[in-house]
Amino acid sequence: MENQPYNNPLPPSSVTPLSPSDERMWGMLAHLSALAGFIIPFGNVIGPVVVWQIQKDKSAFVDYHGKEAVNFQITMTIAFCIALLLIIVVIGLPILIVLGILSIVFSVIAGVKANNGEYYKYPFTFRFIN
Repeated sequence: MENQPYNNPLPPSSVTPLSPSDERMWGMLAHLSALAGFIIPFGNVIGPVVVWQIQKDKSAFVDYHGKEAVNFQITMTIAFCIALLLIIVVIGLPILIVLGILSIVFSVIAGVKANNGEYYKYPFTFRFIN
């Protein structure tokens, strides 16, 4: 056998890094996919988890924004559940309305920041995933 270099059919890393514009787009989608929760039950958590899991290994920027979106949406889901329980004592309905508005506003702000290439940290968020 001749002295030939070994040709590996797979590249050294099977993960293709994202371009900066793709990073910004996926970071934005991690946040805005949470709006699916207004259509699909628990879509507010499922959307960001799917985007984060698909793209987290390709970009540290997307990984950061995916974790932020998932943490915020888990926090919001817990708050929504508590507000649902508080409907019994009447205060839950206004809290649900405020939580819905905050969820939309903060998700859109985070999506815009990610699309601008900035890092955004949600306020009032428990960090379940670091």
